[in-house]
Amino acid sequence: MKTVRKALSLLDLFSKSNPEFGLTALAQKAGLDKATTLRMLQAMKMHGFIEQDAKSRQYRLGAGLLRLARLREATVPVVDIIQPVLRRLAEKTGETAHAALLAGEALAAVAVANSSRSSRVNVEPGLQLPLHATASGIAFLAFAPPKVLDEALGRKFQRFTDMTATDPAEVRKLVEAAHINGVGTVDRGFEPDVVDIAAPLFDGLGHAQGALTVVTPISRMSLNVRHEHSALLIQAALDCARRMGTNPPVHFWSLNSEAFG
Repeated sequence: MKTVRKALSLLDLFSKSNPEFGLTALAQKAGLDKATTLRMLQAMKMHGFIEQDAKSRQYRLGAGLLRLARLREATVPVVDIIQPVLRRLAEKTGETAHAALLAGEALAAVAVANSSRSSRVNVEPGLQLPLHATASGIAFLAFAPPKVLDEALGRKFQRFTDMTATDPAEVRKLVEAAHINGVGTVDRGFEPDVVDIAAPLFDGLGHAQGALTVVTPISRMSLNVRHEHSALLIQAALDCARRMGTNPPVHFWSLNSEAFG
């Protein structure tokens, strides 16, 4: 099981900005020796999860993952349902909106609607969003089962900026506030000049499975903008729940009435 976890963790190192790695670079980034890394890559290559460029010998994600992703979306549709909601959020707020789902110990951005402004926050599809440092993660934890929150607070938190909350007590306060308000808010916790506000995406049991987020340059943030974005996100989260046939808790429905009452 430990070997499987290590092998799968290699996949998380690939991103839009780092789509390919040589063996040495990948082993160093993963903190593994080259022999172990090579064995894992060869095993995943056999199943199509990893490919190797014939000329450069660089490794990249394989088409087998694309097959699984399409199968997942065909059987448990999420992106097609959420994308129109994200587009409306981006249009109404003038900012980039994205949706993320839980993937291991972090959230992963699965859909993005970019702002039409020239000055905007860009979010890469597949971007990993740490639970403690992003509004997405805080909103998710606020409506996740208590066991999920306890496990998250037991991990060591990475600092991304001078504003990142790394004290478990501080993170818990952010989560408690998000549960009361219906949205999580993080100021410059993941990126130095960005404020993100997020509302949870719910599953059939009324627990969070991810989050909807609007990301705003701090230069355009104000109290009025915070209130407006928060209200729109709560409404968008309920719209997603209706489309997906999921069940937000009663407490969350009441927040929509308060926001637009």
